[in-house]
Amino acid sequence: MVDSFGTKSTLTVQADTYTYYKLTSLAKGGASIDKLPFSLRILLENLLRHEDGRVVRKDHVEAVLNWDPKARPSQEIAFHPARVLLQDFTGVPAVVDLAAMREALAKLGGDPLKINPLQPADLVIDHSVQVDRFASSTALKVNAALEFERNQERYAFLRWGAQAFTNFRVVPPDQGICHQVNLEYLAGAVMRQGSLVYPDTLVGTDSHTTMINGLGVVGWGVGGIEAEAAMLGQPLSMLIPEVVGFKLHGSLPEGATATDLVLTVTQMLRQKKVVGKFVEFYGPGLAALSLPDRATIANMAPEYGATIGFFPVDEETIAYLRFTGRPAPLVALAEAYYKEQGLFRTASTPDPVFSDTLSLDLGDVEPSIAGPKRPQDRVRLREAKRAFRASLQGMLEKEFAAADQPAVKAFLDEETGAAAAHAPALEKVMRPAEVTQGDARYTLRHGSVVIAAITSCTNTSNPAVMLGAGLLAKKAVERGLTVKPWVKTSLAPGSKVVTDYLREAGLLPYLEALGFHTVGYGCTTCIGNSGPLPDVIADTVKNNDLVVASVLSGNRNFEGRINQHVRMNFLASPPLVVAYALRGDVDADLFKEPVGTDRNGEPVYLKDIWPSSAEVSAAIRSAVRPEQFQAQYENVFAGDEEWQKLSVPSGQTFVWDEASTYVRRPPFFEGLAKEPAPLSDIRGARVLALLGDSVTTDHISPAGNIAKNSPAAKYLMEHGVAPADFNSYGARRGNHEVMMRGTFANIRLKNLLRPGEEGGVTVHLPDGEKTTIYDAAMRYKAEGTPLVVIAGAEYGTGSSRDWAAKGTKLLGVRAVIAKSFERIHRSNLVGMGVLPLEFSPGEDAATLGLTGREVFEIGGIAQDLTPGKKLTVVATGEDGAKKTFTVTARIDTPNEVDYYQHGGILQFVLRSLGKGA
Repeated sequence: MVDSFGTKSTLTVQADTYTYYKLTSLAKGGASIDKLPFSLRILLENLLRHEDGRVVRKDHVEAVLNWDPKARPSQEIAFHPARVLLQDFTGVPAVVDLAAMREALAKLGGDPLKINPLQPADLVIDHSVQVDRFASSTALKVNAALEFERNQERYAFLRWGAQAFTNFRVVPPDQGICHQVNLEYLAGAVMRQGSLVYPDTLVGTDSHTTMINGLGVVGWGVGGIEAEAAMLGQPLSMLIPEVVGFKLHGSLPEGATATDLVLTVTQMLRQKKVVGKFVEFYGPGLAALSLPDRATIANMAPEYGATIGFFPVDEETIAYLRFTGRPAPLVALAEAYYKEQGLFRTASTPDPVFSDTLSLDLGDVEPSIAGPKRPQDRVRLREAKRAFRASLQGMLEKEFAAADQPAVKAFLDEETGAAAAHAPALEKVMRPAEVTQGDARYTLRHGSVVIAAITSCTNTSNPAVMLGAGLLAKKAVERGLTVKPWVKTSLAPGSKVVTDYLREAGLLPYLEALGFHTVGYGCTTCIGNSGPLPDVIADTVKNNDLVVASVLSGNRNFEGRINQHVRMNFLASPPLVVAYALRGDVDADLFKEPVGTDRNGEPVYLKDIWPSSAEVSAAIRSAVRPEQFQAQYENVFAGDEEWQKLSVPSGQTFVWDEASTYVRRPPFFEGLAKEPAPLSDIRGARVLALLGDSVTTDHISPAGNIAKNSPAAKYLMEHGVAPADFNSYGARRGNHEVMMRGTFANIRLKNLLRPGEEGGVTVHLPDGEKTTIYDAAMRYKAEGTPLVVIAGAEYGTGSSRDWAAKGTKLLGVRAVIAKSFERIHRSNLVGMGVLPLEFSPGEDAATLGLTGREVFEIGGIAQDLTPGKKLTVVATGEDGAKKTFTVTARIDTPNEVDYYQHGGILQFVLRSLGKGA
C-alpha cells in the first residue's frame, strides 16, 4: 500500500504494539480534521489505509480532507467495509449466487475457489420464524419446530456454505435478530488484522444495518448483490456525501420513551429530505441518551431516508462494550485507538461543520405512534383517535360520501366522535360485526386491534422500553385488566438476553398473563411473519370488509406487510403495544378514555398503569447484568440439536437438486461471455406497470405469504408443494422461479393500468388482455418486447431487498422511470443491469399525460453513457401522437457505468476474476 501522507504509525496498548494510520498526523502537512464530521473521519481513515495509487488515490484522500460541506457531492471514492452482515432472507440468495459464481468462474477458465469471502461475513438466521402459536407457554417450542420443518432445506444449504467458504459464519435460528446480535456481540468498535488495527465498518443485506451506528460504527444496508461484491473484496463506489448534523439538547420528559424520540426524529428528517446523505448526531443531548437509545434512533435511518444515522464513540460507547461482556483487551484497545485518532467525542469536543443542521429539544418529545401506512407519519398519542378517523375516511371515501353528512361531521369531531361512531346513521359505514369464538362473544369494527406485537430489534434491544412494557403489564394484571379476546399478542425479543432480564426483574409472568408469551427470537411481525389470524377473526374481517389494525414495536408498517387482512398498522413503543392490546382498538384517546375496567368495575386509564422513569431505571439497575450477555453469546454459533443433526452436503461446489423448490441454480450467469455486449438504446418498449408514489420494495417483492391464486402458487403446486407448505416469499428467495413470479405480487399494489384494482395485475398491450404481471411479462418476453416500469416519488423505499431488482430484471424490465428513487433500490437496479431514470423536476406521468399504453423509445444509452447523462424518451400513443421528454440516468458514479455495461455488478466481478485465467 502507498502512504502518501506518512500516516502509518504505531500504538501500544497494555504492552501490545499495533500498526495504524494516524489521522491526527495529517496536521503536520497543514491539514486538520477537527471540523470534519466524525463519520467522514472514518471514511478518511478507510482511504488512507487502502491507498494503492489506483482504486484509492492521493486525490481521493485530499478530497475528503478538503471536503466542502456546501458543495453538491461529485467526488467518487472507494469504501472498503471491514466486514459484511447478512440475514437469512437476503443471505440465502447471496450464498446461492456465490455457489453459482464458482461454477461460472470455472467455465471462464478461472479458479472457482477465488469466489470466497475476503472480508469476514456473518449470517444470522432471524427472518424465518413465524407467529403460528401465540398466547401459550408452548408458543416458542411450537413455532421453532414449525420453522425448522419449513426451512430445513434452506438451513442445510447455509450450513454447507459455512463449511465451503472461509471467513463465513452462520448464527443458527432462534438466537436473535441480526442487528441486535451485531450490537450486543458481533461488533467490537475496532478490527484487527495481524498487528494492524482500524475502525469496525460494515455493510449488511438488511437496511437496518444502520442500528450499529449507535455504537459509533459506520455501516449501512445494501442489496445482496453489493454485499456479495464486498465479500469478494470489491470496494463500494460512493460519492463523498453531504452530512446533516442533528443537534440534540435537553433530556426526555417523564412519560416519553426512545420510541417516541425515534418517531419524532424520523418525521423531522423525512421532512428535511436526507435521502442519500449521512446524518450525524451531536450536541449536549447525547449525554442524556443511553447507547440502546442511540441504537434505536440509528436503526430507523432507512425510515428517515439517510444512508447512516451516526453517533460518535464516547464514554457511553466504551461503557456499553464493557457492560455487554466484550473482552477487556478489546475494550481497552477501542478506547485507546479512538482517543489517539481524534475519533472520541467528549463534552468539550468542538462541533463539526455540517452541510446542514437541525435541532431538537428532547424535552419536547411526547408519546407518539406512527401510521397507518408509513413510519414517517408520526401522530401524537393525544391526537391518535382523530388521526385514525381521518385515515379511515380516506380509505372508505365512497362509503363516507354516501353516508349522512352531519353524522360524518360528528364522527370526525373529537368531542362528539365517540357517540357518533355508534350512531345508526353510520352503521353501514362502521359495519360492526358480532363474533362468537368459543364461549366469547364480542364485536369487531373498523379500528379493532387484531395484532399487538412486541417485536423488532428497533425496540427489543432497549431494556428501558422492554422493562417498561413489563412494568405496565404488572400494574395492569394487578388491577385485574385483561387483553381483549380478538387481539393476537406476541413477544419476540431480538436476543435471549431480553428474556433473562425480564425474568430476573420478575416481569415475564405478568406479560404472559396478558398473552405476551415469547413466540420466537427473530423478526416475526416486523418482517411480515405475523402468522395467520384465527379463522373466525380473519373471516369476519374479510366478509365485512373491516379496516382493522395492528400495533407493533417495529420499524415498518407499509401496506400489505404485516398481515394480508390488516390495512392499518401503527408503530408504537412496547408499553403502548401492551396498552392497545388491553384497549382493543385504536379508535380511542388514551389520555381521556380508559384502557379497561378493573375487577371492581372502575375505569383504568393509561396514566394509572404507566411506569415512571424512576421505576424503569430501578428495574434496569437490578435486572440487567453483564453475565447475561456473556452466557447467551458464549456458544451462539453452536445451535441446538436440530441444527447440529442437519444432513449437510459436502464439497467446495454445491450439487444442485433440480427437484428443489427452495434452492435452485440462478440464471444470472448462464452463457456469460468473457466480454460484455455493447450497450443499446431501448426500442419498442411497453409499460408493465404504471405506479404512484411511495412504492416500496414490499410492493415490488413481498416477503410474506404466497397467495393461493398467484403465479407463484401455481408453480409450487405444479411441483408438488401443497398450499400448507408454501412458506413465504422470503423463505423461497433461493428459488428464482418463485421470486420472479412474486415480483409486483403484493396484494396492495395499485397498477394504474388496472384502475380500481389491487394486486399483481396488469394488461397486455396492444390487445388489452387483463392478466397477471408475471404472465404478461412472459408473453412480452416471447414476443421480444422490452419492458419499462413508470412510477412516482420515493420508488423503492423500505427494505434493502435485492430481489426487488432481481425479479424486475428477470421479468424483462430494461428501465424504471420514476420521480425519485430510494438509495438502496436505485443501487440494486444498477447492480442488476436495470436502468433507473428520473423525470425532470416538475414532471411525472400525470403532467406529461402518459397513460401507460404508449410504446417507448429511450435514446442516448448506446453512445457515451455517463453518470447523470440526460436521455431522450419518446412515447408514442395509441393514436400515433408522440410525446418527447428528457430523463436523467441515475447511474451516479463511473463504477456504476461499468456495472451497467457488464449487465450487473456480479457479472463485472466474475469477468474481472476470470481475466487472469
